[in-house]
Amino acid sequence: MNVETQGRPRAARESKMDSREIIMHCIEFTGPERIGYDFTFPHPSDMCSAGWGRGRTAVYEEEDPEIRRRVPDFVGQLYRDEYGNIWGRLTDRYDGEVVRGVLHDGWEGLDRYQMPVYGLPEEDREIQARFAAHAGQYRIGSLPGFPFAIMRYMRRMDYFLMDLVLHEKQVLRLNEMVVDMLLGLIERFGTIGADGIMFCEDWGTQDRLLVSPTAWRRIFKPSFQVLVGRAHALGMHVIMHSCGYILPIVEDLIGVGIDVLQLDQPALLGVERLANEFGGRIAFYCPVDIQTVMQTGDRRVIEAEARKLAGRLGGFNGGFIAKDYSQWEAIGIADEWAGWARDAFMGCSKPCGR
Repeated sequence: MNVETQGRPRAARESKMDSREIIMHCIEFTGPERIGYDFTFPHPSDMCSAGWGRGRTAVYEEEDPEIRRRVPDFVGQLYRDEYGNIWGRLTDRYDGEVVRGVLHDGWEGLDRYQMPVYGLPEEDREIQARFAAHAGQYRIGSLPGFPFAIMRYMRRMDYFLMDLVLHEKQVLRLNEMVVDMLLGLIERFGTIGADGIMFCEDWGTQDRLLVSPTAWRRIFKPSFQVLVGRAHALGMHVIMHSCGYILPIVEDLIGVGIDVLQLDQPALLGVERLANEFGGRIAFYCPVDIQTVMQTGDRRVIEAEARKLAGRLGGFNGGFIAKDYSQWEAIGIADEWAGWARDAFMGCSKPCGR
């Protein structure tokens, strides 16, 4: 297992496991009674999450006309997040994308920039209250991002990818500021009582990383080691979401101690390949593939894929947590189709195929 567990009670094998124990055993490959569940309400879930999400203090153009003056040509709605980035969106159903980063005008602005403050006392109390209300579940502390995810917004994605080549020194300076901020949040989650932390950082296109594996290892891997190491020292697992083709760095992610990969497109990487190359060394936390399999609307195909995920990825004395995608309707998936996947997962009282 990847995580340090000294001082934390082990899940009881001699009695029926509660939800928290099931997820602990899934992640640590120590014999859960079944696969883990994380389905949308009102369906079962073994997990609950709370944290400091990005955009929690968003300011809209109606409240501050300066936002529109900064981005006069965008046709949709504009808002500013806590970092100072201006986002544009065409519908209020989605976050949209950064159209002007807080450092858009150049790296000179970094000299006077201050990172936002998270973890105000009232926010900590809200998180503690939610965790207390879900004491029998596995409690996830949600971070507002990881270094790449945060920094790319601050410069805007297209600029930042060029910065990695042209301005690496400035990137590393900003990276240090972001890491310091995140270390503070990880410490707070350790104090509040999270079982694990989770972050979202998309690293892949359909067929490759956004940067070369060499650049990832040189610029970003050291930050992963520091942040994951701190979480483990505090007795917490680390769960990473990423979209896209990230096979070139999965071995690196295992090496730095990532405990769980949350993949919404497991078929893109290949379920058999994930099981054969990484099964039993890192846990997986997935819906049925949202890009190809769920889109078929074919009940037999969807159910078979759910059983395959549970059996292959969960067939290592643990290792698999099944989930719903958070916005089925946004990607055109009917409730009935999502129910087929969910029911097939729940039919695996033991990992299917064992």
